[in-house]
Amino acid sequence: MSALGDLADEIRILPLATVEQAAAASQVLSDVWGGDDGGMPANLLRALAHSGNYVVGLYDGERMIGASAAFFAPPAERSMHSHITGVLPEYQGRGLGRVLKQHQREWAFARSVGRITWTFDPLVARNAHFNLALLGARVIEYLVDHYGDMDDAVNRGDESDRLFVSWALAAPASAPHEEDIVTTVEVPADIERMRREAPADAADWRYRVRDAFLGLFADGFAVGGFDGRGYLFVRG
Repeated sequence: MSALGDLADEIRILPLATVEQAAAASQVLSDVWGGDDGGMPANLLRALAHSGNYVVGLYDGERMIGASAAFFAPPAERSMHSHITGVLPEYQGRGLGRVLKQHQREWAFARSVGRITWTFDPLVARNAHFNLALLGARVIEYLVDHYGDMDDAVNRGDESDRLFVSWALAAPASAPHEEDIVTTVEVPADIERMRREAPADAADWRYRVRDAFLGLFADGFAVGGFDGRGYLFVRG
């Protein structure tokens, strides 16, 4: 919790056990994504929580400032899929995403889950660094326009390409050896700003990165990590 500074003593993560908590979480997620269609409906959060899935709120004192929801995969896979995690903008960049992920990891371990999967936008460099370099998740698949049109402020006007990643919860994060890196795929430093200020350039990046990933995967290469150069590809 050291990254939280003065927040450390106030932060709590609690299961969402009431209708009111589910409604509050739905509103928080809507605020994070900037649109009514950007989060998750309260009734769906309520149903997931009541049926035993991972549905929690992140609190600063009494205020809910983030939320996360994940659901179980087929039993034989000992896996669950983390569908959405968000922290209010004024609390971002303070280590809270990592706190939520570690809580999710401990919750999963307690239920004999060995891995967690999720998706993220391959163009968002900070998420790639967090997911691949810090957590040690591994890219399994490139999904073209996976969710179709999305009408929230973060994704509006762009195609919803996603990387599907798997986090083996007992495995430490690691980076490929330099000699094993075959090539790299660069992404912009701040695609969100580019979408606002230069949408045509952002679209060019989308197609450029998509083509690079699909071509490299077709040739048998795999993503071994991420650093300041971009995605690090190694032989599969």
